[in-house]
Amino acid sequence: MSTLITTRPPDRGWRLFVRTIVARAYPRVIGQQREKAWIFFETFLPFLATVGYIYVYRAIQAPEDYIGFVVMGGAMTAFWLNVIWAMASQLYWEKESGNLALYIMAPNSLMAILLGMALGGMLATCLRALVITVLGTLLFGISFAVSSYFQLFAVFVLTMAALYGLGMLLASLFLLWGREAWQIATALQEPVYFISGFYFPVKSFGFAVALAASVLPLTLGMDAMRQLVFASGPSLGFLSVEVEIAILSVLAVVFIAAAKFWLDFMERKAIEEGTLTDRRR
Repeated sequence: MSTLITTRPPDRGWRLFVRTIVARAYPRVIGQQREKAWIFFETFLPFLATVGYIYVYRAIQAPEDYIGFVVMGGAMTAFWLNVIWAMASQLYWEKESGNLALYIMAPNSLMAILLGMALGGMLATCLRALVITVLGTLLFGISFAVSSYFQLFAVFVLTMAALYGLGMLLASLFLLWGREAWQIATALQEPVYFISGFYFPVKSFGFAVALAASVLPLTLGMDAMRQLVFASGPSLGFLSVEVEIAILSVLAVVFIAAAKFWLDFMERKAIEEGTLTDRRR
């Protein structure tokens, strides 16, 4: 009596894309649970920097909504750090550890691999953002006046889409730049905090500088969220919320398309030349 053995056909297309995301996110989620000390150092210690800005505003008797601006900026730093370290510089570190060649040879998409790594780090990212928001609200008595939950949700989603598209684009560029990737990632950290207006309204820059800073999704994302969350937000906003939503939509499409182009280019370069994974570059 013969036994019929059936095998599952390999996943392709969107199924492979989704399974790759899950596979790469899983080790990050489990790893964070095993190292409890990381949760403390990555969550509570960064809150001290936010508190420092709050006391500066209290000392100069700034409007109370500025305290809320600082807390929101401190919460959003978690997402930028997740992008710059868990996504933008990730391929370079994989190259240094010898795993990049395996990723290039695998049939799945590099975009799915990067997205899975970033989503895996979202547990710690969201926890850090939540702790900063909750502690800041309770300790300093921040009051919110949300004008539109739908627009707030749309702004957050579009900001994250554009931000992670930028992260995937930077991942390919950092890899091509070589050993300078770590220095570049470190150098970008503080300038982005400043240009994006993490701790003050970006309108303070003036129109020309604020417009140039709007290339970064965080700039318009935080400006729009502040307008929607705080009573004085509309008077301190750079552009109207509707215009900023439209620009964020364009940025999301542009950055994701550019990331797709450069990651595909990088894969072709690796296949044709066989030198992209060389650690000496």
